[in-house]
Amino acid sequence: MNHKTFFAPVFLFVMFWGCRNNDPEVVMETPYGDIVIEIYVNKAPVTANNFLRYVNENRFKDAVFYRVVIPDNQPHNKVKIEVIQGGLFDDDHPDALPSIKHETTKKTGVKHLDGTISMARNEPGSASSEFFICVGDQPELDFGGKRNPDRQGFAAFGRVVKGMDVVKKIQSLPAEDQMLLQKIPIKIVKKK
Repeated sequence: MNHKTFFAPVFLFVMFWGCRNNDPEVVMETPYGDIVIEIYVNKAPVTANNFLRYVNENRFKDAVFYRVVIPDNQPHNKVKIEVIQGGLFDDDHPDALPSIKHETTKKTGVKHLDGTISMARNEPGSASSEFFICVGDQPELDFGGKRNPDRQGFAAFGRVVKGMDVVKKIQSLPAEDQMLLQKIPIKIVKKK
């Protein structure tokens, strides 16, 4: 065997492995297990750094999952989605930071696929502390999607790399009008 033939694939593997992104990960610790999320600071810097500021400054100490959206609990929505939503729950929470600029999926390239984490909002530029995790692919939440009348979509900024079973468990908990009957506490810590 030619040594050049052997070393070329090894070199390419090492080169590829060494070029992996260094995006940080956070762990959402819940009573049902941990959810590990990779945060895309390079692809969605405004949104990702806002989320990490909440984590690093311990502003999520009161965070909870409180909303689950499934096809059956959206009777008035023509466009159905599936997500679980969390955050500080209270718009006037003392740990809430000012709203951030809206980073569309058209700008970042981060689509709302299974396990994507994104910011909840009303109008563009109103996102602050509330986030959601997609269960299944949710293209109607991307730029141009029909879930929101302004068609600007939502600001995706990371993805679940471990713990989608926990996300699905939370999504299956008893809820009334999309609100969990019992809020699920979350401890969010930075992994690396």
